[in-house]
Amino acid sequence: MRILHTADWHLGRQFEGHSLDLDHAAVLEQIFVALQKVKPDALVIAGDIFDRGAPPESAVRLFNRFIESVTANTSCAVILIAGNHDSADRIGAMAMLADRRRALVRGPLSSTEEPLVLHDAHGPVAFSALPFGYEYAARECFADQTIKCPADVMRAQIAAARPHVPAGARWIIVAHAFVTGASVSETERPLTRIAGGIETVPAEVFAGAHYVALGHIHRPQTAGAANIRYSGAPLPFGFDEEGNEKSMAIVDIDGAGNASVEIIPFQPIRGIRTLRGTLEDLLKMPPSEDFIKPILTDDGRLMDPMKRIRERFPFACGLTYARDLLVRQTIAGHPSTTALDEPETVVSDFIQFMRGTPLSDKESRIVADSIAELATREDATA
Repeated sequence: MRILHTADWHLGRQFEGHSLDLDHAAVLEQIFVALQKVKPDALVIAGDIFDRGAPPESAVRLFNRFIESVTANTSCAVILIAGNHDSADRIGAMAMLADRRRALVRGPLSSTEEPLVLHDAHGPVAFSALPFGYEYAARECFADQTIKCPADVMRAQIAAARPHVPAGARWIIVAHAFVTGASVSETERPLTRIAGGIETVPAEVFAGAHYVALGHIHRPQTAGAANIRYSGAPLPFGFDEEGNEKSMAIVDIDGAGNASVEIIPFQPIRGIRTLRGTLEDLLKMPPSEDFIKPILTDDGRLMDPMKRIRERFPFACGLTYARDLLVRQTIAGHPSTTALDEPETVVSDFIQFMRGTPLSDKESRIVADSIAELATREDATA
């Protein structure tokens, strides 16, 4: 059984205020080409199809065109679930129009998790699609007030799915969760609405599954076991993902249920890069339509530098000065209680932040003398 595992498309998302419609169209085309080339038995979309519950019309049209092309031009089944960014009801409504012989679409939670069963030369393969749901919804769905965290939700879903897996079938679970040990980026939204709640799910919860196709974490990786995998998002959504290769996973399940994985890298139409140097240095670089984060090393403030930068790099965003980053790091390195006990440090950090240069020796002496004089006055009035 061959599976093409994807997740976290986040259709309708923007990057620092810039539309990603063209970027998404390009990666969906690459998924479609992969479907035609490797001919999987099933396409898995493990949640966060859209970036928000009410996505823009352009995102909905893009998704609809993709599904229509897959249905008309391939024979693969489609298994998709709602993620925490999706509207469960919107995703669930798609099931009414799906061919249930080759599609499993799951939006809201259900106490009856019946699988889609496909067959290959080795026998049946059962796909259980477990959509994301918050704790309060799971308590109502499963009539269980002891559900307190995402791990409890997942346990309830798997308990509901397990009895419906045919005897002897290989079992594939599709889920949207934060498995303990996974490496996160800065753009995943928390999966619990309980303040201070534990949002991770132990890998042991998936015991008995031959492959677990996960969504939610945007970096491709395994988590807890070799057969528990995140495909990752097809596009980077923050500068912390600079240098990370995005990919989809081709997963082959043999007759014994062992999974082997081949990675197919995405080729985005725009990269993300950090450019560091003076304004003149940046303006000498080759023009690019990548998403650019400029860090200027100029000593003084410049007049509207972003306007000049965007003439060469139209998708530049998040301009910062290197000296400001240094000040923030310096201030962050001083615990607040210590800083308040050291007024000279507070003044020095403030001057550095405001004008970008440290106190001179003469200024430091003035500050020290002034603080000493204030301390003497306080002692005299005490």
